[in-house]
Amino acid sequence: MRKKPRTAGHPALAAAETPARRPLDAIFRPRSVAVVGASRQKSTIGREIIHNLLDFEFNGTVFPVNPSASVIHSMKCYASVLDIPDEVDLAVIVVPRDRVPAAVAECARKGVRGLIVITAGYKETGGEGVVHEAVLEELVKRHGMRMVGPNCMGVINTSPEVRLNASFAYARPARGAAAFVSQSGALGEAILANAKELGLGISMFVSMGNKTDVSGNDLLEYWENDPDTRVILMYLESFGNPRRFIQIARRITRKKPIVTVKAGRTPAGARAAVSHTGSIVGLDVATESLLEQCGVIRVSTMEEMFTLAPAFAMQPVPLGNRVGIVTNAGGPGILATDAAVNLGLVLPELHPRTQQKLRKILPPQATVGNPVDLIASATPERFEGALTAVCADPNIDAVIAIFVSPIISDPMNMAKAIAKAFRTSNKTRLAVFMSKAASAEGTLMLRAEGLPVYLYPEEAATALAAMNRYRLLRDRPVGTIPEFEVDRAAATRVLGARPASRAGSAPSARSSATRARSSATRAGSSATRAVPRRTGDPGLLGHEETAALLGAYGFPLVPSRVVRTAAEAIDFANHIGYPIVLKAVAGSIVHKTDVGGVKLDLRNSDEVWASFRELEKLRGKAHDLLIQVQKMIRGRELILGMVHDGQFGPLMMLGLGGIYVEIMRDVAVRVHPLTDAGAREMMKSLRGWPLLAGVRGEPGVDLDMIQECLLRLSQMISEQDAIREVDINPLIVTPRPDECFVVDARIRVR
Repeated sequence: MRKKPRTAGHPALAAAETPARRPLDAIFRPRSVAVVGASRQKSTIGREIIHNLLDFEFNGTVFPVNPSASVIHSMKCYASVLDIPDEVDLAVIVVPRDRVPAAVAECARKGVRGLIVITAGYKETGGEGVVHEAVLEELVKRHGMRMVGPNCMGVINTSPEVRLNASFAYARPARGAAAFVSQSGALGEAILANAKELGLGISMFVSMGNKTDVSGNDLLEYWENDPDTRVILMYLESFGNPRRFIQIARRITRKKPIVTVKAGRTPAGARAAVSHTGSIVGLDVATESLLEQCGVIRVSTMEEMFTLAPAFAMQPVPLGNRVGIVTNAGGPGILATDAAVNLGLVLPELHPRTQQKLRKILPPQATVGNPVDLIASATPERFEGALTAVCADPNIDAVIAIFVSPIISDPMNMAKAIAKAFRTSNKTRLAVFMSKAASAEGTLMLRAEGLPVYLYPEEAATALAAMNRYRLLRDRPVGTIPEFEVDRAAATRVLGARPASRAGSAPSARSSATRARSSATRAGSSATRAVPRRTGDPGLLGHEETAALLGAYGFPLVPSRVVRTAAEAIDFANHIGYPIVLKAVAGSIVHKTDVGGVKLDLRNSDEVWASFRELEKLRGKAHDLLIQVQKMIRGRELILGMVHDGQFGPLMMLGLGGIYVEIMRDVAVRVHPLTDAGAREMMKSLRGWPLLAGVRGEPGVDLDMIQECLLRLSQMISEQDAIREVDINPLIVTPRPDECFVVDARIRVR
């Protein structure tokens, strides 16, 4: 049935750039920086960048450049970068837009390899700004330089060997393990300020601006093997190259987490589409699918990102979803428990040895279950002992310590006890310190110990659940892309001799069930007859063309025939056996059920005759009306589809099908191509998955058949570039593979 399984990594799992080839070092690890447009005037960007470089104690040489000044910030100032006697690695350009090309040209002559163009007024303003940016881009590429910007806030690297703050940000970031990229310069200052307030240290920060040269993809590759970066945080408004992002992010998330806020969730409006797939799969659905396939954690708000970031930056990813909670107050413990369970975590029973240890150190009123309630009179010694015991429990993967500051306890001593207990474990550990004012010093001390500290229990549970989700995404199998033997020559004939992506053709060799059904279909179908395509839409294949194309790719087609008379309908019904279905087929009928164009469960010739006459009344609305006879099939209805997105390419969809698919919207979407593991993930991600797997004593449907159809669709899309939209609805599946059939489909081509 299949041949040549290929690993699904393709370029995605290719070896990353070696440290010896790091073209962005001139920007992030320069030995010298020239500020072109440096200023002595306070509250100007040119002055603030010079100040930040010095105040951050840059481990290199700073050269102010301004033809109108001889000294800036007590440093010799140069009229041009060409006058600087030493080599210059990085130039920060802060001159007016009209002077930028000359400044860049001088940097090129000087041998500068890295640029940060702060200056605005480019494509973000439209009009002639677009032209100016094109000129800048051509200039940078011609001279082989790398550039961040234009229209950006700058770059920061907190490494002790570099200490670079080439930005005009007011906030001074602390050193840490989170690399942050923002497409919005306006958000940059708020990002750095919030990070500092939450104790989140930054390894590197980049405000990309217009992404004319250095993109988010470039930064991901640069940070992939950076030992100072444990988590990558991204604020994105658009993908420059989604296909490249998939390759890079899928590889990186096997090593370290990526958390992103992707703006633009609201739909742009319903698009004109002939398929259910086209109306359901919008831009945000595609974005969500792309990020999930890559293992990227997407959050809705910056607030949520800052909830997750400290945990990822400071703690190891948990080995499982089992969490232990230790608290000195019952209410917060219940809140943490509810949040954890609702987010997919579990609170297992503590090991008997752990409970025995707890009983020895806790008063009788305390609870030694999970969560462990130490009660309000808990001392630092009891907190330390309880946490130490729970951290050592073999049933626990992660621990949350919750402290509510009563009048009788000292928050600082309690923080010391928590820190001491947590030092004994390498499991995932999070702390909740409620009563912010009373616990400020304790919070700072715990963060200094490398522990994320939250104000509310739900925040800690949210962060831990995100870490567990990342673990599941990271550790899932990559999968393979099987290749089926199909009849490419027949497919090419259907598509008007359009060339396939892969050369050559092979005889169809399908599974035994598929071969049997296809033979039955050919025996009783007129699928090989040529019929005109829809007159209303030249790109939409006719019914018989659609059947021939799907048959060429081995899809199980329900026995059917298009007939012109009631007598023909009765003859074919007698041939395939009752019950049967009659359907109206016409170019002007998009959804048959909307016009009463489907007659179900017809059990004799009289019912066929009467139903045929009723359908013929639709001829007044559809002059090209034909009537299709099909074998009546019962089972679970699914929809398989593809829509071609201008940004992401082909997007594949699987969902519970039938006439209510757009109302239920229980669908899963993946960016093409699809692996066998990806096909299974699509099935399991549906809310209706239990209906497929089997529920309440009912047997499950043939899951292998669903997977095979998804993979055949993926192969058809790969090989037939002309296909722009596919809607297989419904694919009816049952527990028996020989009773699973494609009942209806629409295919749009170029």
